[in-house]
Amino acid sequence: MKKELTIFDKPRNVRRLLYVFYCSLILLLISELFIHKHHAFPWEEAFGFYAVYGFVSCVLLIFLARLLRKIVMRRENYYDR
Repeated sequence: MKKELTIFDKPRNVRRLLYVFYCSLILLLISELFIHKHHAFPWEEAFGFYAVYGFVSCVLLIFLARLLRKIVMRRENYYDR
């Protein structure tokens, strides 16, 4: 039986995908210089605020999920009683 390969099994394809991803991030950050935004708060005027805000929010979400897992997780044989 032959193993079916996916697009991500080749390191060259992964490098290409990361290159496209990083280029799109840079282009979006540069586009922030040319797009006028209507800010509700003064700190939103800082360059790259939304990128930093999104990154910090994602990291906090991961840590909260790890904490919630410790609170909610049951023993492996919970239903075997």
